[in-house]
Amino acid sequence: MPRFYCDQPLAVGRLIELPDATARHAVSALRLRSGDLVTLFNGDGSEYAGSLEQLGKHAAVRLGERAEPQRESNLRITLAQGISSGERMDLTLQKSVELGVSAIQPLMMRRSVVRLSSEKTEKRLRHWRGVVIAACEQCGRNQLPPVAEIQDFLPWLQQMPPSTQRYLLDPEASLSLRDLPAPDGPIQLLAGPEGGFDPIERNAALAAGCIAIRLGPRILRTETAALAALASMQALWGDFN
Repeated sequence: MPRFYCDQPLAVGRLIELPDATARHAVSALRLRSGDLVTLFNGDGSEYAGSLEQLGKHAAVRLGERAEPQRESNLRITLAQGISSGERMDLTLQKSVELGVSAIQPLMMRRSVVRLSSEKTEKRLRHWRGVVIAACEQCGRNQLPPVAEIQDFLPWLQQMPPSTQRYLLDPEASLSLRDLPAPDGPIQLLAGPEGGFDPIERNAALAAGCIAIRLGPRILRTETAALAALASMQALWGDFN
């Protein structure tokens, strides 16, 4: 059943007019017709079954039964990702949402290829949040992992709460996730951009209490590393266990 995010109050029996972009996707791309069943959610953790009642330029959904399926991971993982370019960053965000990440913190790092002006920063954030919404529509999540404002890595590092377990992806590390006990609280996973962590950043992260971990004998691309780590965490401690 097609699922659509709708940023407005939802309630049983309401007739909800879909946003223009969503309506175009439903009618033109998915070729839905009046009477077809869909699901709407607004990020509060619940979802509503509904049916299309009118089509054309404007499409509306009559909401029916409300449900609260549990699709969130028991692991509370914030992915702190060094900004990578174009499709690499999109892929990282999309798949991390599918793998159950709780929040995403984009970080500008010394080896980041992408450099963003203030205007481009806002545009990129809107795009990334759209990627997250689309991923939630696809994978069935009813809570949207927030994408935080972009921050510079070193200042952000000083803001990390001490109660959070922090892991730094480092191909030169001696430890793997299997060597570590299951965390009993929030997790922050730090992943570098295309060029990895600069030595200054790596040393600062270790000094701040991050644990360096490796993901096997090979060096992984930025869009692979975080996803492999998230999948490993879910296998060891979370959804896949």
